[in-house]
Amino acid sequence: MRKPSRNPFFWLLMAVLSITFIGPLVIMALTSFKTNVEAKQAPPTIIPHEWTLRAYRQLFVVDDASPVLSWLGNSLFAAAVNALLVCLFASMAAYAFARLPLRGKNVLFALVLSTMFVPGFIFLMPNFEIMSKLQWLDTLAAIIFPGTAGAFGVFFLRQFFISLPLELEESARIDGAGPFKTFFQIVLPNARGALMTLLVLSFLGNWNDFVWPIYVLFSDSRLTLPVGLTRLQGSYTIDYPVIMAGGTVAAVPVLIFYVILQRYIIEGVASSGIKG
Repeated sequence: MRKPSRNPFFWLLMAVLSITFIGPLVIMALTSFKTNVEAKQAPPTIIPHEWTLRAYRQLFVVDDASPVLSWLGNSLFAAAVNALLVCLFASMAAYAFARLPLRGKNVLFALVLSTMFVPGFIFLMPNFEIMSKLQWLDTLAAIIFPGTAGAFGVFFLRQFFISLPLELEESARIDGAGPFKTFFQIVLPNARGALMTLLVLSFLGNWNDFVWPIYVLFSDSRLTLPVGLTRLQGSYTIDYPVIMAGGTVAAVPVLIFYVILQRYIIEGVASSGIKG
């Protein structure tokens, strides 16, 4: 078994990368505990001189505060449902491209992949018209269902399904299992790592989406957290601790989600590139 590298430059690089990615999150969280005066002073301070929970009380306790908990709930629900639907649709399509003997499937797969090269802004107006015809504007359905059949998930899972041994499916067929039973009881359990990876990526994509919710959500109570946080900024003044507190609230669920599923993410990324 290969031992971990003991090269000091390797650990120095890891330290620099860690500080680069974790540093802004730490500074954001520390700023949320500062007073508004200290947050604006120059030169800036890292550790608050006076610790205060004013920003969080402004978010969650003050009567006229913005409905942050409602925004948080909207984002969690929309991102979770969207990610589950992406995994369902992408896994079924990817399995068909990887295993089923379909005529012209390679050409069709190339067409699906070609949609990844189209800028997302091109789909804003067509999707808006579709949501309007379905009367889904200003509802969470408008940010859940568009994008559930994206090409990336199909490509990602197809690469993994190709790497699975055919013997698993052949054994299931010998035992009398049909295509759907083989798919749901044999293939999907063995693709847990890849599915978890796609689940996290889809969750993050929907959670961080900013432009599309602005187009289709109008009521304050129906906003998602990234859009709602922009309402915390006043017209003439900026309360930095409150904004940083909102950013911290938005980051915590994602960090927890990633920590819980990181083992599956690493496994899925490593295994999906075995064969392609």
